[in-house]
Amino acid sequence: MALHDALRGITCPMVTPFDDGSIDDAALIDVLEHLQDGGIDAVFPCGTTGEYPSLTADEHRRVVETIVDHAAVPVIAGAGATSVGETVAAIDRAADAGADAAAIVAPYFTTANAPEGNRRFFEAVLEESSLPVLLYNIPQCTGQRIDPETVAAVAEHDEIIGIKDSSGDLEYFLSVLERTPEEFLCLQGYDALLVPALRMGADGGINALSNVIPEVLREAFERADDEHGRELQCDAIAPLFDACTTHDFAPATKTALAERGVIPADEVRPPLVAVDDAGTETIGDALEAALAVTEQ
Repeated sequence: MALHDALRGITCPMVTPFDDGSIDDAALIDVLEHLQDGGIDAVFPCGTTGEYPSLTADEHRRVVETIVDHAAVPVIAGAGATSVGETVAAIDRAADAGADAAAIVAPYFTTANAPEGNRRFFEAVLEESSLPVLLYNIPQCTGQRIDPETVAAVAEHDEIIGIKDSSGDLEYFLSVLERTPEEFLCLQGYDALLVPALRMGADGGINALSNVIPEVLREAFERADDEHGRELQCDAIAPLFDACTTHDFAPATKTALAERGVIPADEVRPPLVAVDDAGTETIGDALEAALAVTEQ
């Protein structure tokens, strides 16, 4: 499937399984097979849910290569970094590993002191990018949002394909949707807003819960405009999303995957910690309820 067509569906920001501190390649492939069996249209390794800040450059390449070697769907690799040079280097690693596109964030730690700063950052990256680029708006992690005016200013660049918005701000999402060309893909990254965003014109979703319940996210996408889509959002996706948000999405998603038997362990790297027993029970109950909705 072509990249743009695939992104007009459900893309999974994949977890990175670990075993005793090292990347578990076999579990990574098992997750990919689970996703493809569940109808996922594209995959996004080395993003926030994939714990990319905890990976070395060599591990980043290894994860992307492993996914590319086994994927039957397009691969968008995370390439977030704090400088133009490091971002371009991450994109180049992803390109060398065979990825179809890269996702980049606004610089974090040292944030822009004026909106022009982020525009200049993105333009500099785009001028040197060896892959098509997806912007990734996640202000809760970067300390700043990508202003709609900034998105609009770079939206027509040849190398840019769209934006993943994980802000949880539907008003922001609709503002970006209004200001950008039709071919610029606006993808909802906040699971609790998937169906509402699709009903308002979103092109697709990139959702952490698609690691765990890919078939539910796929069905919600296909049925977004009817009553069953609303039911899936309210009775399956939202409760599981709420159960996971308390524990951060990388640990919570791994816990849910372990509960479903897809990965052998929910190990994460510092500074993250695994979900405690009470949280595991809550997530397991929400997972069971979500799967029950699709069986009705």
